[in-house]
Amino acid sequence: MLNQRHSLFSFARRQCCLAALGLAALTLSAAASANDRDDYPNRPVTVLVPYAPGGQGDVFARLLSEPLARRLGKAVVVDNRPGASGALGARLLAQAPADGYTLMLGQTGEVAINGFTMKKPGYDAVKDFRPVALVGNSPLVLVAPASAPFNTMEELIRYAKDNPGQVAYASSGTGTPGHLAAAALAMHTGTEMIHVPYRGAGQAINDVIGAQVHIFFSSASAILPHVKGGRIKAIAVGSKERLATLPDVPAVAETVPGFDFTLWGGYFAPRQTPEAVVQRLNQEINDILQTPDIRQRFIDEGSAVEPLSTQAFEAYVQQEATKYRVLIETTGIQVE
Repeated sequence: MLNQRHSLFSFARRQCCLAALGLAALTLSAAASANDRDDYPNRPVTVLVPYAPGGQGDVFARLLSEPLARRLGKAVVVDNRPGASGALGARLLAQAPADGYTLMLGQTGEVAINGFTMKKPGYDAVKDFRPVALVGNSPLVLVAPASAPFNTMEELIRYAKDNPGQVAYASSGTGTPGHLAAAALAMHTGTEMIHVPYRGAGQAINDVIGAQVHIFFSSASAILPHVKGGRIKAIAVGSKERLATLPDVPAVAETVPGFDFTLWGGYFAPRQTPEAVVQRLNQEINDILQTPDIRQRFIDEGSAVEPLSTQAFEAYVQQEATKYRVLIETTGIQVE
């Protein structure tokens, strides 16, 4: 009996020691994790841009990279990874370690649309990405050739109804925000228009200038120089309200109530990135966006936003995803 009690005591003592060692290890691990967050960043941060240089997302990322690097105390490197309508770069973020050292300047397409238009995008934007900070939100601008036989939304709708199946609208690719905005316009106005997809906005803009197509929903930043130069005329803007840089151009919503299509961009991190890191990035990015020179640059391009918390940005992304899901299910648009 004495030996049995001794064995039980020895076993209990060993278990207590193991538990104490385990608790110490967990405590050390938690402390190390906390120190990592406190020290963040201690090496360069990479920002993936899922499109080629020169696009709106690339402009956003490069405009903020230098001031963000100054605030973080480490280099911020922009890494363009174009392909598959933004899906290639998005997959890389989904596969990256959730440590705050790999971010993505994500836009409407790869975050709110691809999951519904692609059979296998290779990532799940809801499960894989954590919204960090909204950077810019630019209305899509509905433009037409300078020689187009219509100048207003009402005239465009009348022209499309008088010429069913004859009005061609350009897009920078199937399933892009511009494509879906035009499809929504046709659906809500009861008109029949033909989709002409291009490989990028540049080619689409050239064919609008050359009157090879009738209309195109373009990002404001890409089209404003052409509008101001008189090579293209702006018919309307896709946001609910008019654009400050085009105050005389009405919103589509003034003719088609509820119409709201913009091209937004913001920073995203892998979903499990530590909360302290996400909140640090949100604060730094929002502070940068409120500096006078950066804010004026965004205003000039029609992309200025008010700072959003991470929770508010996530709610906005979910709202946008729901809008596009309903539209895609209704129209049946799919990317092969």
